[in-house]
Amino acid sequence: PSRNTVSLLGVQLCFTFYKFLTTWSPPKSQMTDLIFTERELVQSLKEYIEAEEMKLEAVKSWANKLDMLTHASTSDPEGFLAHPVNAYKLMKRLNTEWSELESLVLQDPSDGFISNMSVHRQYFPDEEDEKGAAKALMRLQDTYKLDSESFSKGKLPGVRYNAELTVDDCFDMGKLAYNEIDYYHSVLWMQQALRQMDLGEDAKTAKADILDYLSYSVYQMGDLPRAIELTRRLVAIDPSHQRAGANLHYFEQLLSKELRARGRSQQEPADERPIQLDTYERPKDYLPEREVYEALCRGEGVKMTQKRRSRLFCRYQDGNRSPRLLLKPMKEEDEWDSPHIVRFLEALSDEEIEKIKELAKPNLARATVRDPKTGVLTVAHYRVSKSAWLEGEDDPVIARVNQRIEDITGLSVDTAELLQVANYGVGGQYEPHYDFSRRPFDGNLKVDGNRLATYLNYMSDVEAGGATVFPDIGAAIWPRKGTAVFWYNLFKSGEGDYRTRHAACPVLVGSKWVSNKWIHERGQEFRRPCGLTEVD
Repeated sequence: PSRNTVSLLGVQLCFTFYKFLTTWSPPKSQMTDLIFTERELVQSLKEYIEAEEMKLEAVKSWANKLDMLTHASTSDPEGFLAHPVNAYKLMKRLNTEWSELESLVLQDPSDGFISNMSVHRQYFPDEEDEKGAAKALMRLQDTYKLDSESFSKGKLPGVRYNAELTVDDCFDMGKLAYNEIDYYHSVLWMQQALRQMDLGEDAKTAKADILDYLSYSVYQMGDLPRAIELTRRLVAIDPSHQRAGANLHYFEQLLSKELRARGRSQQEPADERPIQLDTYERPKDYLPEREVYEALCRGEGVKMTQKRRSRLFCRYQDGNRSPRLLLKPMKEEDEWDSPHIVRFLEALSDEEIEKIKELAKPNLARATVRDPKTGVLTVAHYRVSKSAWLEGEDDPVIARVNQRIEDITGLSVDTAELLQVANYGVGGQYEPHYDFSRRPFDGNLKVDGNRLATYLNYMSDVEAGGATVFPDIGAAIWPRKGTAVFWYNLFKSGEGDYRTRHAACPVLVGSKWVSNKWIHERGQEFRRPCGLTEVD
């Protein structure tokens, strides 16, 4: 080939080799990108390690906190749960916070923990349980006139364990009330959350969220000046808040209309005093004697006069010479003169009480009431307790207690109901009710008759709250372990004695155990003969 041909071939070969090199080798800009990509990967790896370490630290912190908490709670379970805040926070931990921990641990395979959680989850309280515990705190707050700070700081009478509510706890309480259209309690708890946050307490909840709920709840309570002041605080914190600006404009327009209607041009400054229990009036509800009932629960308004007290006596009761009471008669004290209510001392021994509780615990279920319209048994918000029914055949102790009730009262228990064991925990109550039926010809009442009398065993002392009160007569009877109280629900004519309308006050601190025996009319014809007048 000619020189030119060789030269051309060389040029082609060089070009081909150069093309191979430039095609195989990435451009410099791509190489630079890869370097930065690698750096980002390293940074991402560091963040992953840091996240894992933070997760582990969070789990460790949880474990240490709960280790101390469970050490205290398991050393005296009943005493620990006697504090209503401890009971509420247990509900909250198991329903909400343990689930958050589970989600945290689930970020990596953790088969042992997850399988353990799965096994125990079936026993966890659910959202309704947590809601019920929160409502119980509000019920106690109302009945015993306790402000939110008393609960938040654990300042309750007779408590042995300190328990406090955090900003987040108070916010959750207020949010629950808000969602239930209960603006009265929403204000109290949102205000407490804001107060604690203003004092410097750390929280997951944002202050803007607290102010958002609080300002609207205050507006719903009819306090426009304070609602405007709180909404202005919210706008100052978060100018871009979706609702705050519109709410502020709306509230200011409403207030202007109100001022014009009153013939005034300038509004008074918002009340700067902290919101307290008596700042707003608590809305009325379905129970007409609510105030009287709750006052009696606090030990106020008891109509025990000197004249009445002079008619009360104590005596030995041998059950009309019952052979089982002749050698050791029952000690009997008058609690009230009319209707006659008596208390029997040493009616149950500690050993009998523990046996009855042992038999009842596996069968405890939410107590029911009979629907007055349908006659069907159903749960009700005004009766919050768990109960179980025990037969004489269940254990010799139950048979012995039934026999003792018959001996003491002189009434037959052959047609009586089974022994009902009830446990009232945090906020447990039974609002004012009659034990006798006002529809005496329904169901079994056709056969056994109405509830003639009530025999109530107190199986525990209660640190605070838990009284049995009679709103119509102004009587309050306080639990004393081992004693029993007794009264007739019917006059001798068979007519109901409406003065016996009574209630079990909410348990503030402690746990209340009782056992009831409702004695029916049939079989008492010769033991308590009919009277000649309607109210004899």
